[in-house]
Parts: sequence; structure tokens; C-alpha cells
Amino acid sequence: MKILGLLAMTMAVGVAAPPNSYPARGDTGHQCDAGKARALAGRTRSPAVEREARRLSGAGIVRWIPEGAMVTMDYRPDRIDLRLDGKGRIVKVDCG
Repeated sequence: MKILGLLAMTMAVGVAAPPNSYPARGDTGHQCDAGKARALAGRTRSPAVEREARRLSGAGIVRWIPEGAMVTMDYRPDRIDLRLDGKGRIVKVDCG
């Protein structure tokens, strides 16, 4: 019986998606393109800037990253990352 349980667990793990198989689009149905949103560099965090980042990039999710903050390494093609300096100004814009 233990062997059958082990075999079932092995088969379940074997059908999982490979770790680097990302969908073409994110869960929100959007696709981020940071190019135009890079014009936001130097602006400070606000709801208006967040809306503008979504509009310019096409992203469905905005992630604000304060200076020195740790973030998850998961890749989301529908997310725009806005990295901030110590004064809350955007210093880097990228997708993921």
C-alpha cells in the first residue's frame, strides 16, 4: 500500500507545469510594455501616477517597490514594477 501511495504522489508531481512555462498574458488578461511608462521616472507615488502607469504600459497590476525593499521573484507579464528612491520618486520602470 505504501508503494501505491508513493507512486500516486510521484505521478501527481510529474504532471505539474515546468517552472519556466509562463503564460503569454498574466492573470488579469493584460500584457505589460514598460517602454512608454518609463517617462514616469522622477514622479512621486500617487493614485494618478498609478493610473497613468497602467494606461501607458497596458499592465493590469502595479507594484510599487520602495528603495531597499525585498520583493518576490515571481514573473507576472501583466505587472509593471515602479522602483522608488528614498524620497518616493520613481527611478526605474520595468515589467514583471
